[in-house]
Amino acid sequence: MNKERLWTKDFIIVSSVNFFLTLIFYLLMVTIAVYAVNELDATPSQAGLVTGIFIIGTLIGRLFIGRYIDVIGRKRTLYIGVIFFTLTTLLYFVNYGITFLLINRFVHGMTLGIASTASGTIVAQIIPAKRKGEGIGYFSMSATLATAIGPFIGLYMSQHTSFQMIFGFCLAIGIISLITASFVHVPPLPVSTKASEIKGFKLSNFIEPKALPIAVITLIVAFCYSSVLSFITFYAIEIDLVNTASFFFLVYAVSVLASRPFTGRLMDMKGANTIMYPAFIILGAGMLLLSVTETSMTLLLAGVLIGLGFGNMQSCTQAVAVKLTPVHRMGLATSTFFIFLDAGLGFGPYLLGFIIPVTGYSTMYVITGVVTLVTAVLYYFLHGKKERTARASVSASASV
Repeated sequence: MNKERLWTKDFIIVSSVNFFLTLIFYLLMVTIAVYAVNELDATPSQAGLVTGIFIIGTLIGRLFIGRYIDVIGRKRTLYIGVIFFTLTTLLYFVNYGITFLLINRFVHGMTLGIASTASGTIVAQIIPAKRKGEGIGYFSMSATLATAIGPFIGLYMSQHTSFQMIFGFCLAIGIISLITASFVHVPPLPVSTKASEIKGFKLSNFIEPKALPIAVITLIVAFCYSSVLSFITFYAIEIDLVNTASFFFLVYAVSVLASRPFTGRLMDMKGANTIMYPAFIILGAGMLLLSVTETSMTLLLAGVLIGLGFGNMQSCTQAVAVKLTPVHRMGLATSTFFIFLDAGLGFGPYLLGFIIPVTGYSTMYVITGVVTLVTAVLYYFLHGKKERTARASVSASASV
C-alpha cells in the first residue's frame, strides 16, 4: 500500500518548492516593468523586454538542463537551480541601469528553467505509476495557486510598499525554497542514462520525440491562453470592468483547484481523452464568452470556464508527456513539455500584438476561441486516436 501513497514527504516538498519559485516569477512579472520605467527611466519597449527576456532565459535553461539533468543528478540539479535562482533574486537590489537588469532577468529566467524542470522531473518520478494523472494534477495546482497569489501580492505591494520591499519579499521566499529543497529525497533511477545518449548534437538530445505531439498541442493552447494572461487588464479597461478583472485570476484558480482532484483521478481511470475533449470545448466557450462580456458576472464566468479548460489541459498534457516516455528520459520529456508551454505563453502576446490593432480585443478572443476548438481536431490525430486504439486493445485483452 505504501508504494501507492501520493502525499509523501517528498511530494509535498517538491510541490512547495515549485509553488515558491512560481510565486516569485508571477509576482515580478506584474511589477518589474513598472520598476524599469519608474526607477530606471526605461522606455515602454525596454520595459516589455525586461518582462519578456525572463521567459527567453527560461526556455534556454530548459533546453540545456533537459539534456544533462540525469548526468548531473536530479536532486543536485534542483538544488543548483534554486541556489542560483535565489542569488539572482538578490541582484535586483543592485541598480546598474537597464542593461544590468536585462542581463539579470535573462539569467534569472535560466535558473527558473533549470529548477522547475528538475522539480517536474522529480515529481513525475516519485508519483506512483497508476496515479500519474492525479499526482501531476495536484502538483500543477502549486503553480496554479502561484499564478493567482503572485500577481495579487505583487499588485498590492506595488501600491503600498517600495520596490526594495518587493525584492526583499522575493528574496525571503527564495531562501525558504532553498531550505525546503534541501530536505527532498530522490530515489535512484532504475535505469541509468548512458553516456552515449548525450553525445553529439541531435534533436533527441534536447527534445523527447515521444512527447513532441502532445507538446505541440500544449503550444497552441498556451498561445490562446496567453491572450488572457497578457491582455485581460487592457480589455477590462476597454469594457469598464477594471475592478472585476482584479478577481479574474482568483476565480480562475478556484475553479482549477475545485476540479483537479476529480479530473486527475478520471484521467488515470479513463484516459486523457476523457479530460481533453471536454476541456477544448470549455476553454473555447470561455474565450467566446469573454469576447462578448459586458457585465461582471459574465467576466467571472468566463474566468471559471477558462480555468476549467486550460487549467486541466495543462496538467493532463504534462501527465501524457511523462507517461509516454521511459523513466530515464522523463527529464527530457518534462523539459520538452515546458519548453512548448513557455513558448506559447511567451511568444503568444508578441504575435497577438500584431493582431489586436486590426481586430480589437473582443475579436481577438473570438479568434483564440475558434483556434482552441479547431485544435481538438489536431489533438485527435496527434494523440487522441492513438490513445483510443491503445485503450480499446487493453480492454479487449482484459475481456478475453
